[in-house]
Amino acid sequence: MTADSDASSRRIVIAMVILNAFTTPVMLSATNVALPAISEHFALSATMVSWVPMAYLMASAMFILICGRLADLFGRKRVFLIGTAAVILTSVYTSLASNGAMLLSGRFLQGVSAAMLYATQMAIVSSVYPPSQRGKAIGIVVSVIYAGLMTGPILGGLVTDWFGWRANFYLHIPLSLVVLFIGLGLVREEWSGESVAFDFAGAALFSLSILFLCLGVSLLPSIFSAIVLSCFAVSLLLFVRHASMAENPIWDIRVFFGNALFTRSCGASLIMYTATYANLVLLSLYLQELKSLSASQAGLIMAIQPVSMALLAPVAGRLSDSMEPRVLASSGMLLTALGLFLLSGLDAESRILTAAVALILTGIGFGFFSSPNTNAIMSAVDRKDYGLASGAVATTRILGQLGSMVLVALAMSLLIGDRLIDSSTLPQLEQSIQFSFSLAAAICVPGILLSILRSRMHQPGARGS
Repeated sequence: MTADSDASSRRIVIAMVILNAFTTPVMLSATNVALPAISEHFALSATMVSWVPMAYLMASAMFILICGRLADLFGRKRVFLIGTAAVILTSVYTSLASNGAMLLSGRFLQGVSAAMLYATQMAIVSSVYPPSQRGKAIGIVVSVIYAGLMTGPILGGLVTDWFGWRANFYLHIPLSLVVLFIGLGLVREEWSGESVAFDFAGAALFSLSILFLCLGVSLLPSIFSAIVLSCFAVSLLLFVRHASMAENPIWDIRVFFGNALFTRSCGASLIMYTATYANLVLLSLYLQELKSLSASQAGLIMAIQPVSMALLAPVAGRLSDSMEPRVLASSGMLLTALGLFLLSGLDAESRILTAAVALILTGIGFGFFSSPNTNAIMSAVDRKDYGLASGAVATTRILGQLGSMVLVALAMSLLIGDRLIDSSTLPQLEQSIQFSFSLAAAICVPGILLSILRSRMHQPGARGS
């Protein structure tokens, strides 16, 4: 293959990846803007409202390792395209929900479908780009993800005001169909890893751990929640024991024990996503319930954070090819912590400008963190382990996002419980939002330490290699 044809093939592949990298967060963030409308339509309690995004994230977390392993076994492109088709079908199903139970089941199925995409995107990019260009390519993909997160609230707010919340589940479908056309008609290559036996026991234990954690937290402070959380602790311990001893575990946690750069980079990613994902969910409720803005007005303000992310991610990605990722990522996490601290002081009397400034800080901080941190993870393993590393990137991201929503569900459950979000519970909603942001800012502190103390990726004299 000539250099020109190789470059052309790469452009087609990355076009396929970035289209889905754009459409999936559009769906995700547009739904967040529609939460108040969904809550009102189905008369959902505060705890049930938190389950609308959490059902999606729980399913993604439960199945992302499974999808990553299946992609290594049967082909990353194949799993990627199956996930694309499944997202389309499950989105249509969710849009037709006639009650809260059907809505949550649709969100769960959407999460399973999206897990196929999360587990394969970075693995495909890393498979076609050499190490010297990988940081730039990852930066492009991350920037497109943030562009989707930026576009979702704006489109979601407008669509919710004009056509109703159901229309949000159709926004991403046209581009998803284009992805299927490119993948089936233009991309001839297939990428896979080692052919090993599938770890059914590990997959079951990991998935059960996620399920028990989410159910247990949402049931607090009932006695039954203690039983479910005990099941979570047992299943998690069994998973760790199994993964440490199995020949080919679903998630080889042993790689964390002998690779400090990989371990600390994944840990920093987990903490960062736990601290930041729920921002837009909380801001959606704050702006529409406490500040009485429309969905479209709230969407414009919520877009400030992902706009800042999208502008900074490609710059940070290029810098990480020649500078130490740990310096860039740690600086980004510090800025994010400052933004979260500002958000923790929001109340019904706060100025919108305060929220906007805080979102700029968190967006810039995350933009400087994400691409360099992902580049550090992918560069810490051999080429044959790209599937494992990509799965780790996606898994820590999804677990962090899920952890962020678990914290929100905990706050909602303890402070509001089964009551509806209405004028009588607005003081409790305000307390829930403040508590969630305060906790998010606090957990950034160990994340900053973990990030800055990781080992160097670039050795002296090897910069730019």
